[in-house]
Amino acid sequence: MKSADVIVVGAGLAGLTAAAEAADAGRSVLLLDQEPEQSLGGQAFWSLGGLFLVDSPEQRRMGIKDSHALALQDWMGSAQFDRDEDHWPRQWAEAYVDFAAGEKRSWLHQMGHRIFPVVGWAERGDGRAEGHGNSVPRFHLTWGTGPGVVAPFERRVREHADAGRIVFCFRHRVDELVVESGAVVGVRGRVLEPSDIERGKASSRVETDDFELRGQAVIVTSGGIGGNHDLVRKSWPARLGAPPKTMVAGVPAHVDGRMIAITEAAGARVINPDRMWHYVEGLRNWDPIWDNHGIRILPGPSSLWLDATGKRLPAPYFPGFDTLGTLAHLRTTGHDYSWFVLTQKIIEKEFALSGSEQNPDITGKDIKLLLSRVRPGAPGPIEAFKQHGEDFVVADTVAELVAGMNRVGEPGLISEESLRSLIEKRDREIDNPYGKDAQITAMHGARNYRGDKLIRVATPHKMLDPKAGPLIAVRLNILTRKTLGGLETDLSGRCLTSSGEPLPGLYAAGEVNGFGGGGMHGYNALEGTFLGGCLFSGRTAGRAAAAACG
Repeated sequence: MKSADVIVVGAGLAGLTAAAEAADAGRSVLLLDQEPEQSLGGQAFWSLGGLFLVDSPEQRRMGIKDSHALALQDWMGSAQFDRDEDHWPRQWAEAYVDFAAGEKRSWLHQMGHRIFPVVGWAERGDGRAEGHGNSVPRFHLTWGTGPGVVAPFERRVREHADAGRIVFCFRHRVDELVVESGAVVGVRGRVLEPSDIERGKASSRVETDDFELRGQAVIVTSGGIGGNHDLVRKSWPARLGAPPKTMVAGVPAHVDGRMIAITEAAGARVINPDRMWHYVEGLRNWDPIWDNHGIRILPGPSSLWLDATGKRLPAPYFPGFDTLGTLAHLRTTGHDYSWFVLTQKIIEKEFALSGSEQNPDITGKDIKLLLSRVRPGAPGPIEAFKQHGEDFVVADTVAELVAGMNRVGEPGLISEESLRSLIEKRDREIDNPYGKDAQITAMHGARNYRGDKLIRVATPHKMLDPKAGPLIAVRLNILTRKTLGGLETDLSGRCLTSSGEPLPGLYAAGEVNGFGGGGMHGYNALEGTFLGGCLFSGRTAGRAAAAACG
């Protein structure tokens, strides 16, 4: 097939959604991706599968009182929209909160999607009601993690492919959008040689042929820039300090952002390129899938967070509170890493790893294995990192811990005397269920939510209590992840030009357009909104492109 009604560039979650929706409307679709078929689903496959929902049955069962008004307050307090070009991102934000508080859950449920019953509380924020963060738990974990999110859309797309409405074009790398008479009418590029590499591994870039494909509409869903660290540094904003010299990669190398520039060259407008979301709790994967593979810790609130020199981070930069605020603070220290100091008792209950492959119980829907999370001992993937990961130090004494930290980090940066004093002062605050230490107050507060008390927050205890040991230190690296700006789009997903007018025939969805509008998150994201942003923007663009076809 050399032409179709709709061409979708990128077979990640947004692309699958857009293709399925366009085909549902009776349109013929070409679905292109530079990677081989085994990479279908893109980055969503590797994710933990968290989704932002508002006033859900799962929340209500956990005793959480949520509302559309509270969610919108949290979103706008996090986004902090302050630019002229935030017109469409703001409208997308409002539309997305409506979706998350409305039909999102039922739409997914009717496709077979299911949710883990305990709602998580990621990204608690900066401590202000009107500021950044979630006021209540909203992180709904998919039963099946990332693959469980991808599965319904892959099924829909493959059913359409079997019926001939969708044609897959894997190993088709788009290098140019075809523009004629001011409208986008197709794509050109190179066919890459077949590849049977494992999902996530770098595939060959050997070219075997040229191609040109025609369509009435082109939807770009090619993802962000997280795998291209040079581009990340180029886009790094001054408000976050100097860009790091060393980062770990939260996504494979093919997440290179190249289609953003290609689409811009065709006449589309890119806005907010300086808005980005990178984590500060990255581990170097001891068993990597892609080069420089990083895994993020989703921490509970109890670990002591220290900079590279051993100084404790100030409030509100506690584990699980304010990702970009913590990143900006750490960039002032002159080092590209920081530390968690904790105990075995904390790691057993509070450490989770973000990634489908790091959560075999939930990914595999294995209830027997899931029950191991509430038994003594760290979950298997956590224990494997503790034993094999180069970022971990395990010790019975503070002296041994400091020696290990100076070996893993930089010689002489951590002082035994100062670290011991810091831990002792922290431990004195544990004697009462109240006190002046804001982090300990937050720990007690977290346990008021029964979901956290059940599986996410350790009973407050003294770190130097031998019964809680051994002591553990974890070096935390900066982990590249999400692009929050991108191609400017209206509420139909149509790409806009610098004049603000739609570029005929061109649409965008997913991370390539900041998950909606060119950056619907603004400056900060609320966790669980990336996958949902791909779904919402992909659905919108797919339906709009199908409706526009003659």
